[in-house]
Amino acid sequence: MTKIALLDYGMGNLHSASKALAAVGAEVSITNDPKVIQAADKIVFPGVGAMRDCMAEMREQGIDEVVRDAVFNKPVMAICVGMQALFTESLENVRTPCLDIITGQVKQFEPTWTDERGDTIKIPHMGWNTITDMDRSHPLWQGIDDHAHFYFVHSYYCAPEDKSVVAATCDYGQLFCASVIKDNLFATQFHPEKSHDDGLKLLKNFVEWTI
Repeated sequence: MTKIALLDYGMGNLHSASKALAAVGAEVSITNDPKVIQAADKIVFPGVGAMRDCMAEMREQGIDEVVRDAVFNKPVMAICVGMQALFTESLENVRTPCLDIITGQVKQFEPTWTDERGDTIKIPHMGWNTITDMDRSHPLWQGIDDHAHFYFVHSYYCAPEDKSVVAATCDYGQLFCASVIKDNLFATQFHPEKSHDDGLKLLKNFVEWTI
């Protein structure tokens, strides 16, 4: 059974993520213990809330260094603010330095953007939306149909400098990056643990992913 360390630094949706991962066959430890994290086969890096607070808690508990180390030696999945934390900086709270594992910024949705009906978008982007442009050859997307629906809750989106890391997009007034894949690092802006069958399939693919 795949052992997954679900990182606990006080800023993640741990219960639902743990339950979903267990449902697809993982042995889950909710932890910030470096020994437990080191012994795990894979890491899931969640996050909710304001980026400045998340980064402060990560640094206080040493989770920032755990993630930096892990991305070089085992599969890591980041979710929502966990994904945003991978980037160089967030423009939330004026400007917040992040982990700089992926070069780029985290930007706020523009309230002037309009949807397909011409209505201005609501911020935060909350609820179900369709993802597109998945790399169908990658094992993380196996068994997930084009135009699958996932659950989003966010006011900021990731803008990587290197577009080759973009693993899926979503349209909310404009196309934005909904997922990234870089070597053994996989991240989603949406919440797979709240996304029913497609979300569980994605988590199962991660649990079974070999690199």
